[in-house]
Amino acid sequence: MIRSMNIAWWVQRWAELTPDKPAIIFEEQTISYRAMCRRADRTSCWLQSIGIEKGDRVAVMLNNCPEFLDLFFACSRLGAIFVPINFRITSVELDYFINNCRPRLFVHGDEFGTIVNVLALESYLPPLMVAVVGKGRFKSRVFDFIKGTKEFEGKRAFLTRSLGPADPEEPQVIMYTSGTTGCPKGAVLSHRKTFFNCLNADIFFKLHSSDIMLVFLPLFHSGGLFIQAAPIFYKGATIVLHRKFDPIMIYRDIEKYRVTKFLGVPTVFRELLKVDKKNRKDISSLRVCAGGGEKLNQDLIEKCTEAGLGFRQIMGQTETSILLWASEDDPLKKPGTVGRPVFHAEVSILDDQGKVAKPGQIGEIVVRGSIMMKEYWQDPVKTEETIKNGYLHTGDLARMDEDGFFYLVGRAGDMYISGGENVYPAEVEKILKLHPKIEDVAVVGMADKTWGETGHAFVIQSSGSSLTKEDVIAMCHGKLAKYKWPKKVTFKSDFPMTSLGKVRKGELL
Repeated sequence: MIRSMNIAWWVQRWAELTPDKPAIIFEEQTISYRAMCRRADRTSCWLQSIGIEKGDRVAVMLNNCPEFLDLFFACSRLGAIFVPINFRITSVELDYFINNCRPRLFVHGDEFGTIVNVLALESYLPPLMVAVVGKGRFKSRVFDFIKGTKEFEGKRAFLTRSLGPADPEEPQVIMYTSGTTGCPKGAVLSHRKTFFNCLNADIFFKLHSSDIMLVFLPLFHSGGLFIQAAPIFYKGATIVLHRKFDPIMIYRDIEKYRVTKFLGVPTVFRELLKVDKKNRKDISSLRVCAGGGEKLNQDLIEKCTEAGLGFRQIMGQTETSILLWASEDDPLKKPGTVGRPVFHAEVSILDDQGKVAKPGQIGEIVVRGSIMMKEYWQDPVKTEETIKNGYLHTGDLARMDEDGFFYLVGRAGDMYISGGENVYPAEVEKILKLHPKIEDVAVVGMADKTWGETGHAFVIQSSGSSLTKEDVIAMCHGKLAKYKWPKKVTFKSDFPMTSLGKVRKGELL
């Protein structure tokens, strides 16, 4: 076993080297590395006491909190597979997740009782144990997580060769995709993948043990867990953990704790910019401010830079974590770029024939190397569709310039064909967003008797604006070939979104 590739070992090692160093600051509570290691120990013991073994799935639906991380570390230590569940889902979606990954244990926060209690969890096969994190009264057949783990205070898990991961390729996490189209898929992520993702994040953020990372992105997603939290624990640094997103609290804690590193999605930055200047605090401690997501645009980058939130860009997905990155200066030198490939991965663009695309040629972004997922859980068909000839196909279409910078064109599934010509919605959206009265736009292909398919633009207007269809289409004049112009325009007050700020385009039509 290569222990250095197991995040549970990192916690134990830092507890030995810097035992009093703050690991987590959560709601005014500071948890040292020594205390965090002890919490992981007692959680491991409790899991063993109820029969959790290597390879068992442990599904967890919790807000950002120390208990989430306790379970993450404990599962890594025992070789159990950690399955974080999006707490924004419905009962129907939760039923899908449980039936798909078939966990032996399901741990949820008491605040999610209305979602969970709709399901007859006692009838699931194989039998499912349930534990609740909270202070309420629970059913007799439900474990009290906090009470149960405290009974093992000061004890350490009994490990044998058959328990902790013997191979870094063994599964550590099943993380479900956001499911913008079809059913969510469970990406199986190995210990090795987590390790190399941390190495990439280490380089990107220029991490140091003195760093303080503010984490408010949900830990059930790659951004919060694998791009922020895990790399910080790898470096023996500190996270300031927020239960949820609150822009006022973010400004407050950046100043209060002298936060040095920060990651957000575009929606977060837009909300931060809306905060009245009198409520903004001193954010001069920030050394790296990072943003990622398909909706980043030049205007947002410039406004953030002016507000002291000048940031680096990242692009990635659940199956790989960070794939591409750009420095603070890159978008100024290369407007529209999403950066160049991370250090620990082979990232390329392949054309329709499976050959490496030439500079300027549009193709699909593919990746191979240690940051790839192993497979989709219990889905060999989707796995074979995604991993071909050793490459993981991301579904993202892009082009690369002579200097190796990537430029997103759109999603392979979003592209539509109008009159025999390929149309990439992201290209049309980029032009329409230049209109000063358009706050957001999403373009989707729709059936057309004459052209096969044409564009349908869904537009969110700026507050107080009164645009017409003609105003929107006029933006395309002289900027886009006519076959790319949307034929239909629908005005919306908002878009259905995933928790990472991606538009669920399939729900717009």
